[in-house]
Amino acid sequence: MSAGATASQENLLQQPGKAAGPCAMVIFGASGDLTKRKLVPALFNLAKANLLPKNFIVVGVAHDELTQEQFRDQATQFLATADRNTEASDWFGQRFLYERGSFADASTFSLLVDRLKKVDEEFKTGGNYLFYLATAPRFFAQIVQQLGAAGLSNEEQGRWRRVVIEKPFGSDLESAQTLNRQIKSVLAERQIYRIDHYLGKETVQNILVFRFDNAIFEPIWNRRYIDHVQITNAETVGVEQRGGYFDNAGTLRDMVPNHVMQLLSLTAMEAPVSFQADAVRNEQAKVLHAIQPLDSEEVLHVTVRGQYGEGLIADQKVPAYRAEPGVSPESRTETFAALKLNIDNWRWAGVPFYLRTGKRMAERHTEITIHFKRTPFAIFQHAPVRKLHANQLVIQIQPAEAISLSFGAKIPGPVLRVGSVDMSFEYTKYFKAEAYTGYEVLLYDCMIGDPTLFQRADMVEAGWRVVDPILDVWKVLPPRRFPNYAAGSWGPKEADELLARDEREWRKIEP
Repeated sequence: MSAGATASQENLLQQPGKAAGPCAMVIFGASGDLTKRKLVPALFNLAKANLLPKNFIVVGVAHDELTQEQFRDQATQFLATADRNTEASDWFGQRFLYERGSFADASTFSLLVDRLKKVDEEFKTGGNYLFYLATAPRFFAQIVQQLGAAGLSNEEQGRWRRVVIEKPFGSDLESAQTLNRQIKSVLAERQIYRIDHYLGKETVQNILVFRFDNAIFEPIWNRRYIDHVQITNAETVGVEQRGGYFDNAGTLRDMVPNHVMQLLSLTAMEAPVSFQADAVRNEQAKVLHAIQPLDSEEVLHVTVRGQYGEGLIADQKVPAYRAEPGVSPESRTETFAALKLNIDNWRWAGVPFYLRTGKRMAERHTEITIHFKRTPFAIFQHAPVRKLHANQLVIQIQPAEAISLSFGAKIPGPVLRVGSVDMSFEYTKYFKAEAYTGYEVLLYDCMIGDPTLFQRADMVEAGWRVVDPILDVWKVLPPRRFPNYAAGSWGPKEADELLARDEREWRKIEP
């Protein structure tokens, strides 16, 4: 989907559209949760919308001992009840094949070559292959190199080969650069699709439309009118079954170089010369490179880390992070991070960007809030006010996808009283849209060869350049006290103090 498209995702999935061309999709790690909960339902939604090729097949590759039927049943178990036992689901269920093997074994890829040749003959998929790496990060380079050795990455006679790589892409700048070198020794950049499911969210894509297709907002989208920007990514879940991985990664690595930096770059980028993929990504990369790097002293003053203790989530008692399975009882890993960043360019000089992300917080909520400056003269300063504050534009990404604008208005009555009004809309209500996984648009874009919503190598590395100095300081200086916030709260008090020092506060998020 073009980044500048004005149709909602629902419109994309309902309007008569052009189906992607014939192809086979190979999913490495096909027995995992990502495949069952996200990828397969997204593919089915594309099939219902007639955007999935008729000449299409999925080949799952994993180490599990599964029969063909077991894999099909497992892969389709999370389809909505209403979608089961329909003509569409019957056709869809027959699209799944299974190949057992090890990612480290060259014979697995030899077998895959033979299987795909048969698929091309039987299902007329044209030799076009989309490889999806739904695996642990340690397998990314290995799988790509095996694809190259088997000749599966070669593009000949108009046939395309693309590889989708999930996050995390590296664990610091050095490992990200190494991974980029390893995969680019086999693949051209145009073949690499570094996926971030947040970019499949309708509201995230609409940031570009909202900014550049509405003349009333873009003229004030700068340091003259904007006081500061807040980006919040809050989760109520803990580490679930990822304790072993997460305790070595932490929230800063897990969320900031990818999700949060993508939101920041789309919010702060300049208008691209077109909505072609590289034009958009060039502007995003410029923003990331313009973020002022933090020195060691600044890290101590403009970053906050936290770890949750026990508390209540939805009136249910939940354990402290250190009591989670796979987590060290003396863990120093952060489950919360807050940062203050500055962008050193003409548009944003002097406008701080406050970022926070954490687990086991009060609400599951992701939003971007643009805080506009107050008017220079408080003409209504003596009028009774119910709630008077600067204008705020809130772009809400989850759980509901919505946009709201707050402004002052006179409260009806004979006495002049000023109150704050919120004007808002939700995508699902306004466009009468269903909730989707967020992967539909991204998978469709992979099939049609549109990389607009995917990270380029330079964008990934630029994100790590922001995070690396923070990681270095946090590694050298252990946290003074962990845990330092209760599960079910909005994080440690130091996060509030980060803004209070600038006479600001986090926007209050209510359920």
